[in-house]
Amino acid sequence: MPTCLACVAFDADQPQSIARFWAELLGWSVTVDRSEHVDVAAPDADGPELALAFLPARRAKSGKNRVHLDLATRSLDHQRTQVDRALSLGARRVNIGQGCVPWTVLADPEGNEFCVIEPREEYVDTGALAAVVIDTSDPVRLAEFWSTATGWPVVHHSAGSAGLRSPTGLGSWLELVATADSGFGHTRLRLDLTSFPTEDRAIEVARLHAAGATTLGPDPAAEPDSDLVLADPDSNEFRLLAPARFWSNA
Repeated sequence: MPTCLACVAFDADQPQSIARFWAELLGWSVTVDRSEHVDVAAPDADGPELALAFLPARRAKSGKNRVHLDLATRSLDHQRTQVDRALSLGARRVNIGQGCVPWTVLADPEGNEFCVIEPREEYVDTGALAAVVIDTSDPVRLAEFWSTATGWPVVHHSAGSAGLRSPTGLGSWLELVATADSGFGHTRLRLDLTSFPTEDRAIEVARLHAAGATTLGPDPAAEPDSDLVLADPDSNEFRLLAPARFWSNA
């Protein structure tokens, strides 16, 4: 697993405020708290591999995000409680054309869509965060790319969806869902990767290119030759974080 999933990154207008919203909603903890970077992580039992990172936004939100979070629930009563809790923390109900569905679609205080999912067997052991979901026109193709990028195996796939999960069997799923209008380019949420300090990052970039990624350039907010901005085969931006910066904070 030469590259690994570092975090789900949010571009945020107010990183500290929106990080507190997600920490309180998920029952997680703020582990890094700086004006320009706030991290929120799950307790060990919830799957320590995944964290949420909140960074200053350089662009305004435009349209529906193509990456969103799904929250797990244990019962229909728990689902209603989670929806009420989210609303009390500043979320709001939104209509994105979902129609009559058993899950509830909400937006956080900065307008990022998320779902509170009805109880499902596949989410009984995920902890509070059931899944990170990416809209795509081709779930199988995108699942193959993200499996290569993260080292997470593809556990299930069909024409309409595909699911990946950490080899540890802990934490949330990464799900690719067929969507008629999956959009393109920048989205407020993204997956960030890093490589291990012992790996040759040039080789890892070449491996990601071979899997279908393209390099867009260095991160303009980062030091030279540190973070790289790439795009997956669906043009979803992601970062390859500098190993020294990531592992020093891990």
